[in-house]
Amino acid sequence: MSKLILPGRLSRRGFIHTAAVAGGAALLAPGAFAAAASGSAARAAVAPAAASAAASAASAAARPLVFGHRGASALRPEHTLASYAKAIADGADYIEPDLVSTKDGVLVARHEANLTETTDVAGRAEFASRRAKKTIDGETHEGWFVDDFTLAELKTLRAVERLPVVRPGSARYNGMFQVATWEEIIDFVAAESATVGRAIGLVPELKHSTYFAGVGLALEDRFLASLAAHEYTRRNPVEIQSFEVANLKYMRGKLGRRANLRLMQLVVGGPLRPSDVAAAGGTLTFEQMCTPAGLREIATYADVVAPPTRALIPLDKNGKLGRPTALVDDAHKAGLRVEPWTFRPENRFLAADFRDGGGDNARNEIGSIAEIKRYLATGIDGFFTDDPALGRAAIGS
Repeated sequence: MSKLILPGRLSRRGFIHTAAVAGGAALLAPGAFAAAASGSAARAAVAPAAASAAASAASAAARPLVFGHRGASALRPEHTLASYAKAIADGADYIEPDLVSTKDGVLVARHEANLTETTDVAGRAEFASRRAKKTIDGETHEGWFVDDFTLAELKTLRAVERLPVVRPGSARYNGMFQVATWEEIIDFVAAESATVGRAIGLVPELKHSTYFAGVGLALEDRFLASLAAHEYTRRNPVEIQSFEVANLKYMRGKLGRRANLRLMQLVVGGPLRPSDVAAAGGTLTFEQMCTPAGLREIATYADVVAPPTRALIPLDKNGKLGRPTALVDDAHKAGLRVEPWTFRPENRFLAADFRDGGGDNARNEIGSIAEIKRYLATGIDGFFTDDPALGRAAIGS
């Protein structure tokens, strides 16, 4: 694929159209993929498809992306194929696999290295001796860890709902699904894309990069090799996330600027440092990264900044939404997209403005949609949500 430097911000459809122009038959509907196999027929198919995408790009320019956070994790156990399938069925533009490494170097989808809350490992007597205590990203954790299991061992475990009291409907699926590998997820999304007739993006996060490098299981090169090995990821939208900095800079150097790829710098609020910065004895904080100067620095190696939602509209002393900060405008001035995390549909996660009388754990669809709309008004370019159907409803498409 020829390299193409992207404009500062592209709409969802504009992003897909640009990649299609740069990559020939990339990102076309399944019928166009079939035509692409037949030489001159491909050229006949690509031209009208690209023209159609270009014509519709203007009307989609203001439409933010919906990222299925760990899939549709409000409704299915997170990071399972079932969760991803539900997110796609409910209209997610992208689905998110968080990537960690097994003992034998296979990338799998788990939110963190600790398997205790999201699998049935604690009840598996054959793995009782694997319980351990580890320091990861400066915090001490106890439980069972992915890098102490081979893929074959991990595949004997079953996924469970992380928040069973809050999400009992999802917990009904406990024990049904395996832990999925990154390779399986790529194949699954490619199959779903062919079925539904639209490009489905992938927004993988490389988790605990410094930790995994320290135990001899560095993620980056294996991840980059997987992107190159799959036709789907060579052609279709991929946004690569990290809370660390050095790995994003490394991947930018390896990948350059390609039409179908973006890099996303995740940030948190306050004076915390990225894990790689802290490990190297650096002083850079996330708070500094979110200043106008810090955002301009992020724009030298990334395309997107992804803060927590409350960094854009903080809560006041009563738990209600306050005044928006300048972060969206400052990021846009630096040429960055803004794609915050994470909207969740239960009362306990909503600002006080939007809660109903159903109790903390009650699902509140109306309140969640209303809250997302308040954030959309700040000009964000996309957002992560545990319930993509509600995200689509908030956008109105």
